[in-house]
Amino acid sequence: MNFVAIDFETANGKRDSACSLALTVVQNNQIVDELYSLIKPESDFFWRNIQIHGIKPEMVADSPKFNELWPHIQQFFGPDQIVVAHNARFDNSVLKKTLEHYQLPEPHYLSLDTLATSHAFYKGLPNYRLNTVCDALNINLEHHHNALDDCEACANILLEQIDHFGTPALKPYVQSV
Repeated sequence: MNFVAIDFETANGKRDSACSLALTVVQNNQIVDELYSLIKPESDFFWRNIQIHGIKPEMVADSPKFNELWPHIQQFFGPDQIVVAHNARFDNSVLKKTLEHYQLPEPHYLSLDTLATSHAFYKGLPNYRLNTVCDALNINLEHHHNALDDCEACANILLEQIDHFGTPALKPYVQSV
């Protein structure tokens, strides 16, 4: 299976405040590439978000704004591309709202949420947070809320699900965005 996993961290509660982004590219069920970038949002940081992910305003001061990063990553968001996230509703909305903020056209792509598939396939977990699912599946999650570590963990969750349940079992969870 080919897909790209995505994870955003935000500077505050606004969905257009992305301050970091990671992509994990999977081809033929193998991780083949990864991208991580800090992003300079056009929005203030909220202390609680800093507490969660550890990214501070001074860390992104020399980072690209999202509209400068987008030309390098938009190729991963095509109509036949599957974009995977754990709690995809959040990451898809960050992408959408950030593109709207910069008045960039919104791409159409396929989305799969490993939060939803984990609910379906792993009954009885105490919760379905990324770190809980990773612990249950013995998937390494080095630094939770680091976009790259979270993104790689999400990709590995889906790879585990493909291995144990097969691609046909995942098809009902693929949605057009």
